Amino acid sequence: MGKAFTLKEVAEHNDPKDCWLIIHGKVFDVTKFLEDHPGGDDVLLSATGKDATDDFEDVGHSTTAKSMMDEFYVGDIDTATIPSKVEYTAPKQAHYNQDKTTEFIIKILQFLVPLLILGVAVGIRFYTRSAA
Repeated sequence: MGKAFTLKEVAEHNDPKDCWLIIHGKVFDVTKFLEDHPGGDDVLLSATGKDATDDFEDVGHSTTAKSMMDEFYVGDIDTATIPSKVEYTAPKQAHYNQDKTTEFIIKILQFLVPLLILGVAVGIRFYTRSAA
């Protein structure tokens, strides 16, 4: 049993020079493993500051990967500091600009009208040639 850390303490370790993760209630200092991680360091850095257990399990790590975790163990997480439910906030999207819809239709028409004219011309040429 190692030292107990709060979520706030662990969340402070969230950059490439100091990266800690929470997996299955344990805290791991994976800073030295960032460069060697097969999924890249961004994957590990994006899992900081939260309980990364689901992220870890969703990938389906091998037993070898799970056994490697022991060398990065630094302590346990105080589970009382982890929120039981995280509120989802939707990403901010640009406001739909209805005026751009007409621009899009114009661009499509600029493409389709010449094709239609070309198709009619080829059809007339084909029809008049076969009739003669």
